[in-house]
Amino acid sequence: MKPVVLALVGPTGSGKTRTAIRICQALNAEIVSMDSMQVYRGMDIGTAKPTREELAAAPHHMIDVVEPDQMFTVSMYREMACEVMDGILARGKMPLLVGGTGLYLQAISYEMSLGENGADRSLRERLQQIAGEEDGPRRLHERLQRVDPASAEKLHPNDVRRVIRALEIYETSGRAKSEQTDEQRREGPYHVLVYGLSLPREQMYAKINARVDEMIRNGLVDEVKGLLDRGIEPRTEGGAMQAIGYKEIVSALRGEMTMERAVELIKQGSRRYAKRQWTWFRHDKRTKWFDWTAYESEDALIDALLRQIRTDIKAS
Repeated sequence: MKPVVLALVGPTGSGKTRTAIRICQALNAEIVSMDSMQVYRGMDIGTAKPTREELAAAPHHMIDVVEPDQMFTVSMYREMACEVMDGILARGKMPLLVGGTGLYLQAISYEMSLGENGADRSLRERLQQIAGEEDGPRRLHERLQRVDPASAEKLHPNDVRRVIRALEIYETSGRAKSEQTDEQRREGPYHVLVYGLSLPREQMYAKINARVDEMIRNGLVDEVKGLLDRGIEPRTEGGAMQAIGYKEIVSALRGEMTMERAVELIKQGSRRYAKRQWTWFRHDKRTKWFDWTAYESEDALIDALLRQIRTDIKAS
C-alpha cells in the first residue's frame, strides 16, 4: 500500500498558508511547499513566503532551496520533494503539500513521462535557437499546431517556454502532451489526497490587490534592488526574475515605466495568474473543494476540512 500524502491547493490569496498550519497542528503533519517561486533564496516579499511566525508554527520544507540565478526544473522539484516527504514519513508524520503550482502537484502525483523527466539538451537548444530568430515564436507555435493542436490552442505563440516544453514532450515521448491525461497516467510513489480552498472571484481579487500593496509597503522595491545588485538579471526566457512582481519592478527601476504603473501591472498579472490556477485545479477531479463563503467562520471550515481528511485517510 502506498503512503498517503495530503495536498492543499487553490489560487493565490485563498488562505492556504494559515489553513495548512492549522492542519499540521491537528494531524502531526509537516508542510512541503509546492510554490515554484518560494524555492528561491532572497526572494521573500514578492513570493509571499511564510512569515517568521508561520515558519515557527509548523515545519516547512522546499523553501529557499536554490539561488535565483540557477535553473530549477519540475523534475528537480520532484526529486527533492520526494526525498523530503520520505523523511517526513520515516519520522511517523504526514506530509502536507501546500501551494498553487499545478505542475508540481502533477509531478508528485504521477509517474513522469520521458518527456517530463528530462529534456534532450540538444533538442532544447535547437528549439531555443529557433525561438530567438525573427518570427521564431510563431514558427514554433505552428510546429506545435501540427503535432499537438489541442496544446497549441491553449498556448499563445509568445508563451515560448511552454510551447517548447510541449514540443519536447512530443519529440521525446512520441505522444502529444494533450493526450497524456491524468486518467491514463500511473500513480506515483504516493497516494495523494487533494483538497482545495476557494472564494468568490471578487473577494479573491480584492485580497490579491491588498496583498500587492502590502508587499510594496514591506519593501519589495528594495528586495528587487538587492537582487539586481547581486547581478541577478531578468532573462528573456524563464528565470526567477521573470516572476510577477519582480520583472515589473525592474522595469520601473530602469525608467521603462512609472512605479505606479508597475504596481498596477503586478496586481493585474497576479489576478490573471490566480485565474489560471483556478482553472488548472478545477480540472483535477480528485480535488475536494471548501469554499470560505459556505462556512460561518475559519474554525468551521477547518473543522469540516479536518473531518473530511480523517475520513479519507481511513478509507485509503
